[in-house]
Amino acid sequence: MPQARRAPAHTPQPPSTLQRRQQEQWQQWQAHQHMQQQRRQKLANPPAWRAGVRPGPPARVRAATLWAVLATGLLSALFLGEGLGLNLLLVALPAALAAYFAAQAAGRRIRAWTLVWGLGGIALLLVPALRDAGWPTFLAMLSALALGSLALHGSRSWFGVLVGSLGIWGSVVPGVGWGWKGLRERAGGSRERWGPVLRTAGVALVLLVVFGALFASADAAFAELLGGLVPDVSVSDGPWRILLFALGLVGALAAARTAAAPLQWDKARIAPGRARGRMEWALPLVVLNLLFAAFIAVQLAVLLGGYAKVLDETGLSYSEYARQGFWQLLWATVLTLVVIAFAKRWAPRGNGGDRTLVRSVLGVLCLLTLVVVASALSRMNLYVDMYGLTRLRISVAAVELWLGLVIVLILAAGVFGARLLPRAIAASAGAAVVAFGLMSPDALIAQSGVQRFAEHKSIDIDYLQGLSADAVPALNRLPEPQRSCALRGIADGLEERPWYATSIGERRALALVAAHPLRASVAECRQLSPVNSGEYGR
Repeated sequence: MPQARRAPAHTPQPPSTLQRRQQEQWQQWQAHQHMQQQRRQKLANPPAWRAGVRPGPPARVRAATLWAVLATGLLSALFLGEGLGLNLLLVALPAALAAYFAAQAAGRRIRAWTLVWGLGGIALLLVPALRDAGWPTFLAMLSALALGSLALHGSRSWFGVLVGSLGIWGSVVPGVGWGWKGLRERAGGSRERWGPVLRTAGVALVLLVVFGALFASADAAFAELLGGLVPDVSVSDGPWRILLFALGLVGALAAARTAAAPLQWDKARIAPGRARGRMEWALPLVVLNLLFAAFIAVQLAVLLGGYAKVLDETGLSYSEYARQGFWQLLWATVLTLVVIAFAKRWAPRGNGGDRTLVRSVLGVLCLLTLVVVASALSRMNLYVDMYGLTRLRISVAAVELWLGLVIVLILAAGVFGARLLPRAIAASAGAAVVAFGLMSPDALIAQSGVQRFAEHKSIDIDYLQGLSADAVPALNRLPEPQRSCALRGIADGLEERPWYATSIGERRALALVAAHPLRASVAECRQLSPVNSGEYGR
């Protein structure tokens, strides 16, 4: 009987190329969905330090806010772009009004520290209106932006003051969306009101242009006055003006959006550092205090014995001794502030004895650091007496002075409490920038150069030529040909600009140069070889 034939065993076939591709796509889709789910979970459950930071939705945009934003954009397009001066204040005022209207719509009130930050920002914007030097002006503009951001956020903690001074940058993109949404709501809900407004504005503009042109052609004095007050806008400047309009618009919207719903950085939960034991915490700081005390004792010995003996023993020159010591002492001051910050974070805080220990050790360290600050400034004074002032020297000396003020504020916080310390340090930084700009560093450098020439008959013409117009009144007292040679480089950079784009320092320099023309030729100036020019720029 024939046997039944067995069915052949099924051999699995390898997946085709299409199947493999489909499988890879499926795996990629699953991975993408998993990542999206994780992202949604993170958004729904933010980190602990961000809990409570994000505010609710911003209030509805008011019409007054939109008009103030529009005014900021128009003033930016008209007055910016030709220089810096009073125009920064003209642009900042409507932007501040936009923020005020937005905060008012959100139910926020003006507090004392809001006025401090706001008035401080206005004071900082006076620097470019009064002084011509670009480096203090740039520092003042950045500081004004930081203080304005603090005014909008209203922060008071360490973390809040630090992040709140930069927080306005995070509202740039949300501010544009918020403003566009408010504009659409206004335009869609009240179309009948926009027609009369636009017609009224158009008729007023036509009347101003027509009658202004007639009066200008009828009277030359009126034409000159009108030409000085009204910005000169040409067709070729169109792209640049459009860009300035957009920047002003976006900046005002960011300020208003921040005022309407600021991030509440004071509610960020930052875990305190783990408290250390008394011996573990205090011993390193006591050793550091002893090191500071030993250094100060040596400085007192040098002061009593005179610099000449120290220089003979070390073989250093005056410049090497002063310059080398100043930079090391400056860094010692900065690092001491870092040590105090970390020591405060890890300080023992069990009972009243621990608090007394912390105040005693850190208080002694602060007092010794103040002596180090005085020593550093003494080194810089020695160096300036030998070689004169420069921008670098006056800048780092100003920083050292401010660091000393910070240490004084820390000492005061140890006595009266540290609740106001973050805002006090921020306010002291703003006040220091205002004072630095208004004291006219370039004018002080020029005065130092003129005095050195009167005493030692040495002057670095090449360096003085690179100063700003603020140095012209002091350099104008030099005898010829040094006066003309020192002013030549500055005078070449002076130009007549509109009233809103010219600082008072530049206008004064233009008047002095016009009243006392430069007489020395370029060939005569080349014959004046600078003395100590290498030391002057260090």
